[in-house]
Amino acid sequence: MLKDSMKHYLSQALEEKKDSQISLFKEEVDYIERNQLMEEGNINLTESKSNSRFLEAYVERCNKETEEVIAEEEATFLDHPLDYLQKHKNEFIYLESKWFELVGVDAVSLEVDDVFDTYSVLLGLKLQKKFQSVLKEQLSEQLHREEASFSLMFNQNDGLWDLNFALNYVDGFQENLSIGEAYQLVYGFIFTLLEAVEENQ
Repeated sequence: MLKDSMKHYLSQALEEKKDSQISLFKEEVDYIERNQLMEEGNINLTESKSNSRFLEAYVERCNKETEEVIAEEEATFLDHPLDYLQKHKNEFIYLESKWFELVGVDAVSLEVDDVFDTYSVLLGLKLQKKFQSVLKEQLSEQLHREEASFSLMFNQNDGLWDLNFALNYVDGFQENLSIGEAYQLVYGFIFTLLEAVEENQ
């Protein structure tokens, strides 16, 4: 799961680099240190600024009704305020990143829910079906809402969980976030979720 992904990422990063200096973000650095995933003196970890996480991301604006691509966007689009989606309710933002791949997610879509007027996150999570109860339990705990603030369904064809949740209920959410900060919040939420599933399996 997360531990295996992180070990694999570290070994790949070391292979690609001439030195043992690896730059990661706070979530990964903390996780690696907590779980003692690096050999003493073998890896030198440095922490990158969180606002640079998605500079390499592939970003599209799409039509909600037809799912057609309106435009491919540069990473600078992520600097727009999140309320861009309130002003363009017919659109959703689709983002692919190596960082989401690290936590078993191919891509993340973000849109405004037409019924509840919340920011809705849609993604596919690569996690075995046997983790259903602990996954649901952790989602309920982390979103700490009595009403349904997420939907979770196992997709037999793809072998992954179709997860949809309201970003508004994630710790750290604020209306004045940028789109990029919202995606960082999603990443942190999934990272924490997987870590909790791993610990409680």
